[in-house]
Amino acid sequence: MIINDLEPKVVWKYFHEITQIPRPSKKEGKIIEYIERLAAAKGLAIKKDAAGNLCLSKPATKGYERLPTIVLQAHLDMVCEKNNDVVHDFDRDPIRTVIDGEWLRAEGTTLGADNGIGVAAALAVICSSDVKHGPLECLFTVDEETGLTGANALKEGFLTGKILLNLDSEDEGQIFVGCAGGKGTIATFDFSPVAAPASLQYFQITVTGLNGGHSGCDIHKGLGNANKLLVRFLYRLREECDFTLAKIQGGNLHNAIAREASAVIGLSADKREQVRVLLNNFAADIENELRRVDPNVRLLMESTDAPATVLTNELRDRLINSLLACPHGVVTMSHDIEGLVETSTNLASIKAIGDAQIVVGTSQRSSLDSSKIAVADQVAAVFHLAGAKVTHGDGYPGWAPNPDSKILKTAQESYRQLFGREPQIMAIHAGLECGLFLAKYPDMDMISFGPTMRAVHSPDERIEISTVALFWQHLTDILIKL
Repeated sequence: MIINDLEPKVVWKYFHEITQIPRPSKKEGKIIEYIERLAAAKGLAIKKDAAGNLCLSKPATKGYERLPTIVLQAHLDMVCEKNNDVVHDFDRDPIRTVIDGEWLRAEGTTLGADNGIGVAAALAVICSSDVKHGPLECLFTVDEETGLTGANALKEGFLTGKILLNLDSEDEGQIFVGCAGGKGTIATFDFSPVAAPASLQYFQITVTGLNGGHSGCDIHKGLGNANKLLVRFLYRLREECDFTLAKIQGGNLHNAIAREASAVIGLSADKREQVRVLLNNFAADIENELRRVDPNVRLLMESTDAPATVLTNELRDRLINSLLACPHGVVTMSHDIEGLVETSTNLASIKAIGDAQIVVGTSQRSSLDSSKIAVADQVAAVFHLAGAKVTHGDGYPGWAPNPDSKILKTAQESYRQLFGREPQIMAIHAGLECGLFLAKYPDMDMISFGPTMRAVHSPDERIEISTVALFWQHLTDILIKL
């Protein structure tokens, strides 16, 4: 079976076409061109704003002219993550999809179902001659994953509809009516490297094999963070024997839990076996700690070429101490919604910039703006103590649930009649663009829903095939229930 044989064929057809088009965040030009060509071929009205957001519109199906205008919304960009042993250029190469039992996944990369399946469903609706609907707008935003810049740049008047269906959720049978706000905190260590001692032997310590995941949806699962594990070991190593730190890096994206991290260290020859034994013992502890959530975690020690320069011991200590002290994970749970993470923080990335800077990226999320600011300040305080320069991003607002939402009541009734069971009404700890839409369109009535996906923002991302049909039924039924 191939992807185009899956049901509903119209949705999978567009999803397959989308997977063939490179669309990293901030590089959505090719997918924008694809939608523009499609709109022209189908005779659809289309407009584009300065940020690159697209709005396609279509009149109502005959007999449904009195229905209110509905906005279907999804984002065009995808998270670009791959396994280290996979050769893939996200700027050029198509995603290679694999049907794996009940799931669709990619070969060693992110699949891009977040949010490609939402884009595909919206296109399937507006390009179809069979789906009945009232006046329709499809809003496709850019750069959701790395800054929400498309939604943030949206201007008043770009949309006319007052009801919005966000197609960017990841659990079929759940309707989302609220989300967390977010903020990024960046710490920069400026330094002058020194010549690497020629008398030392150099080794790379690597943390690998972790599942990773979404820093909002998966933060409560207790998954391993490669950055935290690496600095735990380096801190313990420093207590046992002296070493030189030449390089440290880990993680990639602000909204992904770090899957891999590595450091290059220099040791005197007589310390090699002592360090290897220490690493083996530490690895056994970590394997035991994470056996239920990250059973494939590995810590490796391999010889490597001598670097030209290393960090000073003073910078080594400031880095290790601050990275170990930096909080990561769930900070508080909600007192209003059982099981919902209220506030969290993610130690996302450690990156060397040239030979004179190390930049640490973190992200904070909370349903409460005051708590979001508080935990961002806590992270900042840790790095200020370590002598780093700290900056905060502008962040984005949360989306407060509306208990009087008419579209929610319509969606609940539709789901109940279609499937004979009640949908779950949820808030999500991940960030959605809805909070930004509400700031521009205060009267907008919104819900978010979608098919079931797992391990988004990681190379294990997959979508449950059967839930796409359920999602499609629900979406098309809502359009005529209004």
